[in-house]
Amino acid sequence: MGKGMKAGRKPGAGGGKGNMQAQLRQVQAMQQMMEKTQEEIEAREFETSAGGGAVSVKISGKKEILSINLKPEVVDPDDIEMLQDLIMAAVNEGLRQVDEVSKEEMGKVTGGINIPGLF
Repeated sequence: MGKGMKAGRKPGAGGGKGNMQAQLRQVQAMQQMMEKTQEEIEAREFETSAGGGAVSVKISGKKEILSINLKPEVVDPDDIEMLQDLIMAAVNEGLRQVDEVSKEEMGKVTGGINIPGLF
């Protein structure tokens, strides 16, 4: 018999059902908080820019592009590649920001536990 164990009792015996119900309530509360946090993130807007503000992009928390604004001086028919690169950089930065905020906010809810497939 292990140190501190009483005869006839199994480790973890007693209070198991009540403990399981308490854990289930905690999981359900965490799930509700996660859903609320996700809704709040999806309602937010993220604005990024590239090329010193020549290209700005607004992205929703749902990762949908809401708007792209170009300053006239960045539109050069002889250098379409640069404009494409600036748009891509601004969009990618916006998506990175959404991911970062999601990870940070969900981490607050889960206490830093990484739940695969969640974010």
